[in-house]
Amino acid sequence: MNVFVFNVGSTTLKYACIDVASGDRLYQGLIDRIGQTGGEAPDHLTAAHMALEHAGLRKPADELRLDGPVISAIAHRIVQGGSQFHGPTLVDATVLSNLAKLDALAPLHNPPARCVLETVVAMKVPVPQVLVFDTAYFSTLEPVAYRYAIPAEIYHDHGVRRYGFHGTSHRYVTDAAITHLKGTAPMRIISLHLGGGASATASIDGVAVDTSMGMTPLEGLVMATRCGDMDPSVPLHLMRTTGMSVDDVDHLLNKRSGLVGLCGEPDMRAILARMDAGDESASLAIAIYVRRLQKMIGSYFAILGGLDALIFTAGVGEHAAEIRRLVTEPLRHLGIALDPAHNQSPELSQGVADISRVGARVRTMVVATDEELAIARQTADIVSV
Repeated sequence: MNVFVFNVGSTTLKYACIDVASGDRLYQGLIDRIGQTGGEAPDHLTAAHMALEHAGLRKPADELRLDGPVISAIAHRIVQGGSQFHGPTLVDATVLSNLAKLDALAPLHNPPARCVLETVVAMKVPVPQVLVFDTAYFSTLEPVAYRYAIPAEIYHDHGVRRYGFHGTSHRYVTDAAITHLKGTAPMRIISLHLGGGASATASIDGVAVDTSMGMTPLEGLVMATRCGDMDPSVPLHLMRTTGMSVDDVDHLLNKRSGLVGLCGEPDMRAILARMDAGDESASLAIAIYVRRLQKMIGSYFAILGGLDALIFTAGVGEHAAEIRRLVTEPLRHLGIALDPAHNQSPELSQGVADISRVGARVRTMVVATDEELAIARQTADIVSV
């Protein structure tokens, strides 16, 4: 089965046609800087049409093809599924209506993804369409993990709770690690998705029990431009004392904070180079980034009652050996120890590399994430039923 996957970001649209049986990408593309000066498309509507034209769709009556192979389904990655979407979901009128109600929970991501979805629906493409939600992996969280310490009516009436994000990636790399380790006892795993956005998840046998991102992707770890955890009174203080508006504070915490706020640079490669050259602000940014990760690992170690595997994935997690070293070096008392050579040059087999020192109690792993393949597999499962 071939599945055409839309992976929509706030200013990007990635797409790929994937042969689910082999995992091969028959076609893929990226439309970047959507709506920005010099960008590749003025809006997501135009970007959707560009992607579909690359797939060979010209008018609704056409059979959707890609260099010959027939596409059996179209999948859409949706960041926020709220409390009602717990797994891959076939699109119909009711689903579209319910999805629109979630825009306020993910205003940067859900509306553009819904725009792409509605564009394809309007074209009456003659194949099933499926929604795959980032939040779905965290539908297994217990109230003790997802409730905030706020009045119950705020939770019930306004949906204020932890939802978690990057779930498709966390599910994929956790399953890959379990398959690689071939363990028989319950596998306690911490996965670190470290890219421009960053999140940590604690899982037992592929079931999520806690995660670092919250009601929005702002909570948790230090990220490229997001602050992560901070005193909730800070936004109130800024609005009261500086005259900043809600939108000003939102922009500050989501776009001007994190690594870029600490040292003026969002790219981890550049920050590490500056640190090596003796740049103090870069060194501080790395130290804060690493410390937040260590605190999260320690807290999840306590919740899980131990640890069998620690996973690094996504751009920074997969490629920044120095970050992996800095994060794990002080954690030997937890049984985490890296092999320096394997850490510096991980040798992936089927997307997985064990970079642990011989005899380490915890297996530390680099796992290459593949969100589009994970989305395609979940889509194939529901379409094939």
